[in-house]
Amino acid sequence: MIPIRDNQPSNCFPVVTYILMGINMLVFILQIQIGFNNEVFFYSYGLVPAKYTVHEMTRHFSLANQLFSILSYMFLHGGFWHFIGNMWFLYIFGDNVEEHFGALRFLGFYLICGIISGLFHFLLNPVSMVPTIGASGAIAGVMGAYFLLYPKARILTVIPIIIFPWFVEIPAFIFLGVWFLIQFINAVGTGAGSGIAWWAHIGGFIAGLALVKLNKNLPQTGSNQIITRFTTKKYTPKLQMVVTSGSLNGPDLHGNIDISSIEAIAGTNKMVTIPWGFYKPLYRVKIPPGVKQGSRLKLSGMGKSVPNGVKGDMYLRVNIKNAI
Repeated sequence: MIPIRDNQPSNCFPVVTYILMGINMLVFILQIQIGFNNEVFFYSYGLVPAKYTVHEMTRHFSLANQLFSILSYMFLHGGFWHFIGNMWFLYIFGDNVEEHFGALRFLGFYLICGIISGLFHFLLNPVSMVPTIGASGAIAGVMGAYFLLYPKARILTVIPIIIFPWFVEIPAFIFLGVWFLIQFINAVGTGAGSGIAWWAHIGGFIAGLALVKLNKNLPQTGSNQIITRFTTKKYTPKLQMVVTSGSLNGPDLHGNIDISSIEAIAGTNKMVTIPWGFYKPLYRVKIPPGVKQGSRLKLSGMGKSVPNGVKGDMYLRVNIKNAI
């Protein structure tokens, strides 16, 4: 299952998510220069359990290196697809989780998930001499948090059927639940010898669940509100899906359209797609300048058809995000 996008809106620019992606990309470029067959590099900066438990190996590494490896391993990758896959999952799920925690707490959350993920792998493989690398454990923590925070969000997913792609929207709790189940089955089954740190994924996911619960009990410092002033998105998505409602017998439909406070002042144009009761796949909606919260926009003929062939109208209620 390959996620394409989610439908959970984010009102803030995910600064930390993009910074983390940028750091991973810079390290990946460095790895390309060094070479992916450079074992000295991977043993120095990857997480190798034997570095901490096997004397013949521990004597070759300083305490500083042993401590740093618990952090550095999560920024290394074993190849192009390993890197792209991890960054794509972070891109899909990271923005919403960052908005929930706030930028600074999300950074701490991400790093702690990666560390716990590594420790989980270490405890279950204490004498392994194979370097463990990758952001998968930390990103699994992000996915665990998403699982708790946005279970009803829908993930547009492509499922390859032989050579044909099948696109389907899957509820987040099902998509992430199946993902976790796959990790567990591989960890306890034949996948255990594949060289993939399945238990690190499981540990990261569990850490994400626990840290969401813990975060609820931590006091707010006010730093998130300050940062949000600079990261709040000034514009809502250009293309929006309108979920409609209406009476059983009436031809008119009703929905909502989101705009930002700046767009409310200046006016804007949006493209909307309506699941049913429409005759165009896309419809342009003009938002006039100075529109107020709760205003209704009329889209003539975009409602349901009635027996005499006349179409009803669509009424969109304006919802102003981050109103000033």
